[in-house]
Amino acid sequence: MKKILSILAIMVLVGCTDLELEPKNGLVESIAFSDFDGYKSYIAKVYASLTLTGQEGAAGQPDLSIINDEGFSSYLRVWWKAQELTTDEAIIAWTDSGIRDLHNHTWGADNQFVRVLYYRIFYTISLVNDFIRVASDLPDGLTADEIAEIDQYVAEARFIRAFSYWHALDHFRNVALITTISSELPSQVEPQVIFDFIESELNDIDDQLLTPGQGSHDYGRVDQATAWMLKAKLYLNAEVYTGIDRYADCITEVNKVINSNQYSIAPNYQELFMADNNLRTDEIIWPLVHDGLASQTWGGTTTIIRGGIGGAMSDDEKNGIPFADEAENDYGVPSGWAGYRTTSALVNHFPGAAADPDGASADGRAIFFTEGQALEIADIGEFTDGWAVPKFTNIEASTGQRAPGVDQVGTDYPVFRLAEAYLMLAESELEESGAISGTTLGYLNELRQRAYGDNSGNVTIGDVDADWILAERARELYLEATRRTDLVRHGKFTGGDYIWPWKGGVENGMATPAHLDIFPIPASDLIANPNLEQNDNY
Repeated sequence: MKKILSILAIMVLVGCTDLELEPKNGLVESIAFSDFDGYKSYIAKVYASLTLTGQEGAAGQPDLSIINDEGFSSYLRVWWKAQELTTDEAIIAWTDSGIRDLHNHTWGADNQFVRVLYYRIFYTISLVNDFIRVASDLPDGLTADEIAEIDQYVAEARFIRAFSYWHALDHFRNVALITTISSELPSQVEPQVIFDFIESELNDIDDQLLTPGQGSHDYGRVDQATAWMLKAKLYLNAEVYTGIDRYADCITEVNKVINSNQYSIAPNYQELFMADNNLRTDEIIWPLVHDGLASQTWGGTTTIIRGGIGGAMSDDEKNGIPFADEAENDYGVPSGWAGYRTTSALVNHFPGAAADPDGASADGRAIFFTEGQALEIADIGEFTDGWAVPKFTNIEASTGQRAPGVDQVGTDYPVFRLAEAYLMLAESELEESGAISGTTLGYLNELRQRAYGDNSGNVTIGDVDADWILAERARELYLEATRRTDLVRHGKFTGGDYIWPWKGGVENGMATPAHLDIFPIPASDLIANPNLEQNDNY
C-alpha cells in the first residue's frame, strides 16, 4: 500500500456556489477539531475530493447528490472527460444522457457532465474555504510541531483551491470568487480577477510548501514544484484567459522546476502510467493518488483504465489463440467497460502508425490496441470502431502483476510531469522569441530519444514551430487531460482550422462555433443564484 495521507474523512459537506456548509455526520466542531488528528483527517478529505466521491468505499454517502451514478461525480473523471471526450483524443460508446454531446460539441447549460464538473470544482473550493476557517482558530493543547504542521496543511489546501480555480477559469471563465463560507449569494467577477487570485495565492504560499520532490516527503502531497507547474500552466494560457501573454513568466516557472535538480526523464514511457508509477517520482512532479484497497473509487483512473478496455482486449484470446483472463493479465482489471477509443486524428500524429496493421510505430509512445479494431469510426456506439488506447494499466512494472484490489485500480494519475515542463518551455520560448534555444532543443530530443530508443527521431530547431509543438504535446501527453486546453490555446478547438472525426457530430467532422471554447454556467446554478449571468451564446 502506498504511503499517503490516511483518508479518514470526518465531514461530508454539500458544495455549490451557495456555500454555507455544515457537518453532516453529527460531529460538532468542538469534538471533530479537538486535537491534531481532526485537522489531519480534514486535509486528507480535501485531497481526497480530487479523486474520491463519498464516504463509504467506492460508493456511499456521496459528496454530491446531483447525479444518479456516484462514480460520475469523481473530480478526475469529469475533468478528464471535459478535456478528452471533447477532442480528437477520445470518443465514447456509452449513451448516458449528455455524454455524446461532448465529442459532438452540442452541450448546453443542462448537460449533466458539465454540471457535475462545475459543482465538483466548487465543492472542493468550499472544502478548502471551510478547512482554512477551522484552522484559523486552533484549540489549546496542540504542540508547536502540530501547529506548524497545520499551517503546512493550510498552504497545501490553498494550492488545491488555486488548482480548482484554475479549472474553473479554464473551463467556465466567468465564475464567482469565493474565499470564505457565507450564506450570501456570490456574484461573478472578470476572468482577470480569478487569474490574479490564483497567481497571488501561489506566490504567497511558495515558501510555505514542502521542498520539491515526491521522494522527499509523504507521497502525493503538494510541494513547491507543484505550485511552479501550476503557475506555468496559468501563464502558458494567460493570453486566452486575459488577453495578455505571460510566456516570459512561464519560462521562469518551468526553469525553477528544471533547475531544482530533483527531476529527470524516466527511462520507460509506459511505466509512468502503470500501477506502481509511485516509483516514478524522478519524472512525476505531482500525482493524484489511487489505491485499489485504501482509496476505492468508480471514478479516477479506475474509469480511465476499465473504460478503455473492450472487444478483443478481454475475449481471452490473442489473435485467435486462447489466453485466459486477458483483461486481468494484460491490464490488471477483472473486465473492461467498452467505452472510449481514440480517433484516427491522434493515430496520424504518430508517423507510420496508421499504415501498420498492428499499429506499430517507431515512436514508442504510440500505445494502441488494434486487433479487431477499425481505424475509422463509422458507429460511435461500437467499441471496435476506433483504435483502443491502453496507455494506462493496473499492472505493476516491477512485478508484472496486477496491483492489489478487486474492482478498483492502484494507478496514480500524473497531473504534472517533467516532460510537460520541457514542452511548456519550448512553446513559451517560441512564442516569446520566435525560436527555441539549443538547451531546450536538447530537452525535446531527450523525450524523442526515449520515444524512439535512439536519436532517429531527433528534431532540429527549425523543425519546432507551433504546429509541431501542438502535435508533440498530443504524442507525449495524450489522455493526460491537457488536450482541450491545448487546442483552445492554439485556436483549433472550435472553428474549421482543425477537423477530426465526429467533431460537430458528423463522421468526417465539421467546424463548430467559437463560444464552445468555454462551457456554460449550469442552468441549475443560474436558477439558484440570480447574481450569475450565462456565458455568451448559451
